[in-house]
Amino acid sequence: MGKQTLNDLRAFMVVAARRSFVQAAGELGVSRSALSHAMRGLENDLDVRLLHRTTRSVSLTEAGERLLARLRPVLSDLDHALDDVAREDEALRGTLRINGSDGAIRQLLQTAVPRFLAMYPQMELDLVADGRFVDIVAEGFDAGVRLGEAVPRDMIAVRVSEDLRFVAVASPRYLRKHGRPAVPDELQAHRCIRQRLPSGKRYRWEFARHGQSFTIDPPGALTMDSNTLMIEAALEGLGIAYVPEPYARDAMARKRLVAVLSDWCPLIPGLFLYFPGSRHIPAGLRAFIELVRQLPGSESTPST
Repeated sequence: MGKQTLNDLRAFMVVAARRSFVQAAGELGVSRSALSHAMRGLENDLDVRLLHRTTRSVSLTEAGERLLARLRPVLSDLDHALDDVAREDEALRGTLRINGSDGAIRQLLQTAVPRFLAMYPQMELDLVADGRFVDIVAEGFDAGVRLGEAVPRDMIAVRVSEDLRFVAVASPRYLRKHGRPAVPDELQAHRCIRQRLPSGKRYRWEFARHGQSFTIDPPGALTMDSNTLMIEAALEGLGIAYVPEPYARDAMARKRLVAVLSDWCPLIPGLFLYFPGSRHIPAGLRAFIELVRQLPGSESTPST
């Protein structure tokens, strides 16, 4: 590196940020003359002018701009590394905030959450089940968990569940009275329990088989905004519901609901935990990610 020290480089970054020796010296707790002397020494050591000085202000030269751009990520990574080492032997503590759909949060509760809380008793989990799709960074969350097709493209994603499918289900009583549809088009003659998305739009049912795909806005007198309540309505014989399979699995196993159009319900990407790859990952989130990666079938990939 030469004679320059980390303190000199950090001081340079403060001068570059404040554009003032007086303000930078006050922030660093040194005299203006000592700071100016340090910057002269840094320039002499590098044999390049980094700063334009006037009686009232300081600005960066082209070389100074290049050095600043290179220093920011390097010193940020160094700070994170030192922080990690300092905390390595300490128990994890703090709060981890995760946003997801109701079904996604339920999946975490059945898998990673119990182990995480047992392993890290000083950590707190703030799990927010939200029908809205939110910007996790803007709203202060450490991570989100959603279906793979909904994960933003610039996020790192870790699989939480296997691929899943939506299923069309109805009660035996309903099917005895109204018949069983054999192809998606026949839903037009049925009572369907429709779903209202958080955006206000109705969810359109998607089917595919042998290269053919259909998107249907089904008819029906009942519209709801909860998969759980749609299952309840189907159990009451009020129509055919189209929901993620996990919501209907128990009722189907007990023969209280019957799947229809099964051949037309393809697999889709399952649930993924996602987080921004462009910022430092807190130790608590790193520990949670490692637990999720240990789940059966998990994998980590940038969203594409």
